[in-house]
Amino acid sequence: MMRRRTALLSGCTALVMALGATACGDSDPVSADGGDKSLDGQTVTVAGVWSGSEQKNFQKVLDAFSEKTGADTRFVSTGDNVSTVVGSKIEGGNAPDVVMVPQVGVLQQFAQQGWLKPLSAGTEKAVDAGFAPVWKTYGSVDGTLYGLYFKAAHKSTVWYSPDALAQAGVEPPKTFDELLQAGRTVSDSGLAAFSVAGQDGWTLTDWFENVYLSQAGPEKYDALAAHELKWTDASVVDALTTLGKVFSDDQLTAGGAKGALNTDFPGSVEKVFGPKPEAGMVYEGDFVAGVAKDQFGKSIGEDADFFPFPPVGSGVAPVVSGGDAAVVLKDGKNADAGMKLLEYLATPEAAAVWAEAGGFLSPNKKLDLASYGDDVTRATAKSLVEAGDSVRFDMSDQAPAAFGGTKGAGEWKILQDFLRDPSDPKATAARLEAAAAKAYKG
Repeated sequence: MMRRRTALLSGCTALVMALGATACGDSDPVSADGGDKSLDGQTVTVAGVWSGSEQKNFQKVLDAFSEKTGADTRFVSTGDNVSTVVGSKIEGGNAPDVVMVPQVGVLQQFAQQGWLKPLSAGTEKAVDAGFAPVWKTYGSVDGTLYGLYFKAAHKSTVWYSPDALAQAGVEPPKTFDELLQAGRTVSDSGLAAFSVAGQDGWTLTDWFENVYLSQAGPEKYDALAAHELKWTDASVVDALTTLGKVFSDDQLTAGGAKGALNTDFPGSVEKVFGPKPEAGMVYEGDFVAGVAKDQFGKSIGEDADFFPFPPVGSGVAPVVSGGDAAVVLKDGKNADAGMKLLEYLATPEAAAVWAEAGGFLSPNKKLDLASYGDDVTRATAKSLVEAGDSVRFDMSDQAPAAFGGTKGAGEWKILQDFLRDPSDPKATAARLEAAAAKAYKG
């Protein structure tokens, strides 16, 4: 999945390009200067949500790991229901070695069920040295580090076709009200304003989170994320009302609500940057660039560009992030080799492989920004790293999977229903609270 859509330098020393695993009590370290083929003949199975260009680019990273260690790798795409798929594989005795977990809530669930191996002391030392503390916090459960964030996402970006905005005579908006006005002007010029990926419920949670963080502020955002604030709070109703201004206006959404609900994330990018454009803008994270570049040949910064998600009312512009954390399952047949893969993923070298391919951000401040292939991505990566602990992690990713991370259920399904009919924000808030209360209690 593109969502949530991170690398941590690992090893016994703080060397940027090497892992000193031997000093930690392990043999055959995975080094950045050539490797020693210590995993020859072993297969590391990696499960994750990625498909399309993301899976293809992650495979380049796995291939580089294979080149260094001699290990074979096998990637298994789980679809959106990571927890369900991985749980069934563990029960069936066919657990993967490594899982790329896109939700903090799922990582916590896996740890609490005793499925995960703690990461090494060397890795923890490197996390402390190379990353803002927020990334260690989100990778830890009860003070133990289980998750190594390899891929991050800057989820407060609105991507647009410069040609479409130029033909409509509009500039990138600075406020949410200006965004709506610009959208109507684009629509008047012949294209819908926004392509909305309503078929993928996670995109709708991202829309809500940016509106809510800006309109309600970070303290309420944190409280709602922890379910210390009920979803029936007036601030939630206000945010849904604001979001409804987009969802209720068929002039703003390509194909209206029905069209949006039949559009998945890659399809939403295609409707803006594909051969037959239907919309001028698509809201989603920085990973839009990877799809626009890889699948539709767009030059980032020229044929495809972005502006920050604009502030709502008197609020400030939101900065919402996400990320995929690599975890090692105890029940994996090659869990030790899986830990070696994490040691490699922890290096700036591994992050650079995907950074050069595009559609990727790392919170690792040791990664050379020159590794990114264009100025737009470089600037986005820099802003994410420099945001440090001020960034707010994707709210639905912090929730139990039953509420914030399950296709056809919880927040995803309720917001899809809201997209279909946004006329009653209070009723939607009540449904959200009922689903959240059940999931957090369970």
